[in-house]
Amino acid sequence: MSALIQLHDVVALTVDTPATHFETGRPLCLRRGQIGTVVMCYDGSMCEVEFADRQGRTYALLPVRTEQLMVLHDSPEHAAA
Repeated sequence: MSALIQLHDVVALTVDTPATHFETGRPLCLRRGQIGTVVMCYDGSMCEVEFADRQGRTYALLPVRTEQLMVLHDSPEHAAA
């Protein structure tokens, strides 16, 4: 799955993940299914993911292992015949 994750992909967490609030430093628990955007890809096993609210304000920015992420798609792909 890691080869499929690219910069700017919209992803969802597949596991609950501890984090720290981007501005306040307060502890957060990002729940499985939480949606974020990949802002940096490392060695293929980690991605930096930004989590933001509906107004676009970042509340968490953290490295996440690629096996803990699922790429979300908003359009279908054509199936092979």
